[in-house]
Amino acid sequence: MDKKEILSKIINQDTKRTVILPMDHGVSDGPIAGLINMGETIKKVKDGGVDAIVVHKGIFKKYKEIISDLATFIHISASTCLGNVLRKVLIATPAEVKNMGATGVSIHINLGNKYDGEMLSDLGRVSRECDELGLPLLVMIYPRDLIDGEVKQYNDKEHVRHAARVAFELGADIVKVPYTGSADSFKEVCDGVDIPVVIAGGAKGSEEAMLASISDCVASGAAGVSVGRNVFQAEDVVGMIEKIKSAVHEN
Repeated sequence: MDKKEILSKIINQDTKRTVILPMDHGVSDGPIAGLINMGETIKKVKDGGVDAIVVHKGIFKKYKEIISDLATFIHISASTCLGNVLRKVLIATPAEVKNMGATGVSIHINLGNKYDGEMLSDLGRVSRECDELGLPLLVMIYPRDLIDGEVKQYNDKEHVRHAARVAFELGADIVKVPYTGSADSFKEVCDGVDIPVVIAGGAKGSEEAMLASISDCVASGAAGVSVGRNVFQAEDVVGMIEKIKSAVHEN
């Protein structure tokens, strides 16, 4: 199966959209609510019918039987809140992902800080290896810098459209970026790339605001969402997924 055929399993061929659920937070933040019993959470996610998930390699190996045929990106970069959270380093390779039998590769890049050269170099190498192995590449790319000891994320249109373009230019098959706050501004982000763009869900917030932003984004040309905490920390995980799928695929 070539990369194009694999991507057709992740992106709904009727709507050209996708709902991806990242569950890689255990490395950066530890065993947070919703990700303590991973087997149980994965079962709920499958019942909800997401198009793909994102996990680290240890989770995939441990719960491969539960994951079964659910499309899975293995996240191959990491940092922790106990150290330098801004500086993502590679902790797996596309070859490992291929050997494990996962669907694709996910990598996180923080753009616009003193470490971004290292991360961009990693992205270039990973992109090449994914092409050689026929693995789809999801690039989570965020404009972020360290200001007065705190990580600041830039969600304005100019920063985000530049970030999306970097991922496109360096070989991403799907790019995940922050929402810019309005459908008009996010349309300019989508117009600047010729690959599917999905919005990040961000910190857990109000259900109404999240669903409204999803509807706005898909109306402006986004290919869907990659939302984690707002799903796996919801009281009704399956119900929340169904609402998000409706906002993405029926808009």
